[in-house]
Amino acid sequence: MPVKQISVFLENKSGRLLDLTRALGESEVNVRAMCVADTSDFGVVRLIVDDPDRAHDSLKGKGFTVKETTVLAVEVDDTPGGLSRVMAPLVEQEMNIEYLYCFLEKSADNAIVIIRVEEAEQAVGALKSKGFRVVPADELYTM
Repeated sequence: MPVKQISVFLENKSGRLLDLTRALGESEVNVRAMCVADTSDFGVVRLIVDDPDRAHDSLKGKGFTVKETTVLAVEVDDTPGGLSRVMAPLVEQEMNIEYLYCFLEKSADNAIVIIRVEEAEQAVGALKSKGFRVVPADELYTM
């Protein structure tokens, strides 16, 4: 149940993130989750959007450097310790969590965490065996 994530590489200069979000808005792409990581020279913006293919094509057309990556969206208890509980099955399987970030849902009792691991299918099995719900892409894009 992998989810498409859009990663965009940006120069670390004033206005580039605004340019990115405007381009998505003009293409009628809704951002569902975003994570920004930066260095002194460039930034990487990771996005979960409602239409990854349209976002990819639109951003490429506007000159952005864009990459698609597969990630997992996992539902976790929105309580203290919920995040560590979702990581435990992956660590038990000796999987390296490359990164993770949270997904904002409009109204729910649980949180959703976006997780990037190399072994996506193995991770799905490990998570499901411990009772975690891996959210399918079509459901995630419409939340």
